[in-house]
Formats: sequence, C-alpha cells, structure tokens
Amino acid sequence: MSAALQQWHGRGARLEVPGTAGTRIWREGDGPAVVCLHGVPASAYLYRKVLPELAARGLEGIALDLQGLGFSDRPEHFDYSWTGLSGWLEKALDAAGIGDLHLVVHDIGGPVGFDLIRRNPARIRSLTVLNTITKVASFTKPLVMRPFEYRGAGEAMVRSMNSPMVGPFMRWKGTNNTPTFAELRVYGELLTHGDGGKAFLQVMRNFEANAQFESRILPVLAEREFPAQIVWSRGDPELTAEPFGAMAKEALGLETDIHLVEGKHFLQEDSFAEIAERVALLVDAGTDI
Repeated sequence: MSAALQQWHGRGARLEVPGTAGTRIWREGDGPAVVCLHGVPASAYLYRKVLPELAARGLEGIALDLQGLGFSDRPEHFDYSWTGLSGWLEKALDAAGIGDLHLVVHDIGGPVGFDLIRRNPARIRSLTVLNTITKVASFTKPLVMRPFEYRGAGEAMVRSMNSPMVGPFMRWKGTNNTPTFAELRVYGELLTHGDGGKAFLQVMRNFEANAQFESRILPVLAEREFPAQIVWSRGDPELTAEPFGAMAKEALGLETDIHLVEGKHFLQEDSFAEIAERVALLVDAGTDI
C-alpha cells in the first residue's frame, strides 16, 4: 500500500457483519450520526475530507466501504446488485450499532441508499443527495463507464485505473485541482485491492436500471417524512444538474433550490467543507433546505 493508502487505512476499523461479508468503517466526531454512501469507481475514501468537517460541526461523520469496493471482503459469490448492496448495508449498520441516521448519498450510493430507506424509512432523520440518479429506468451509463460491462474490456479498464493514468482520468471527469495526483492514485489502488477488481466489475455488471427497481424507490422518496436537500456540483460532465439534479428534486418533491458547489463528479474532493456545512444546516433546520 502507498503511504497515502496506509494513512487512510489507519483512520478506520474493521467491521464484522454477522452472517455475511465484512468491511472497513471510518467514524469521526461525536453527535448525530451522518452516514455517507459512496458510489463507483470509488470507496469511503471519497469522504476522507468530509468526515473531519462533519466532526468539527458537532456531528459523527461515518463512511464505510460498500461490498465490492475499497477494503470490503469482496466475496466471489455475493449479490452485487443495488438490492443486494442495500440489504447488506442494513446489516452492516446494525453491526456497527448505528440506529437513526442522517444519510448522504452519491452516485450509485443513491439507489442503494434509497432502497435502504425503503427497508426502514423510520431510521432516516434527513437526506442529503449529491450527484446521483433517481429515475433509474431511463438511465444509461456514460460512455466512459460502458467498457466495464464487457468481459475483457472491463478487466483492461480496471488495470488502466490502477496505474498513473488514474490521475489524469480523475481530473478529466471527477475533480478540479484540489486533490493531488498522489491522492488520486489511491482510487486505483482501492479499486483493485485484494482481488484485482473482480468484485467491482460485478457491481458494474449488476446495475438495476429498470422500471421494477424504480417503482420500489420513487414512492418512498415521494412519501418521505424526513427533511431533504440536494447539493450538486457545477462541473459534473456526466450527471449534470439538468436533467439529473432536476429529476432528484422532482422525485423528492422539493420546493427548495438545488445548492450548487464547485467540482466535477466527485464533488467531495473539492467542496468537502461546503458539503459538511450543508449537512449540518439540514440537521439543525429539521426541514427542507
């Protein structure tokens, strides 16, 4: 592991999840629990700068690696669909002793988190939506992500990500100039950690971008009884605020405006303090902002 990855690993702790695969979890601060869900091709590492900012605002910032990514166990035989991941996540949160929580979702952490809400809506105290998808039935993967779907091409793409190429790739699609290339290199290390990226490819090949999954999550969002907000980056080249942010606003029935911040798809890298501030504002307000 690189020095940057060792440092990140050391900030976390092993989480055993009874009856299923374990993972690693990071918890910083004291106060109401804020669980931050990542997507692809990322891990909890994406929130490494957000967690201390949440802690500084009187909250407990929490992030964990979803199965198939980061330091998770990545079993060969596992349900890596969004439904499978949300079911596993519910067990992981129970294993961590996390009850009621404020939820932050990003990328496919959106669908996974929305399905978690479906399973236990009373557990959710607030929802902060970062660049993600809500109307999944009409979603098609961006061109840059499609090679992961195909055998051979996907494996080659993963190998290229665990190389110095990941830095320019992330600057192109994911971030502005805030993170260093050494920090970005860790994304490639974590993508392939332990299994060469096999489980990550299973995640990529099991998207539930269909009407059946959408019909399960949209009613839950429309009928929510918790406050919500949308924070979106101005520069995401794929999940743009229009139409994707607008779709999220419609799904949640929000009358408040989308809060725009600097950054590209991985806005947590460039606007970590502002994201934490918005989460803290929502927690304090107890109503949509």
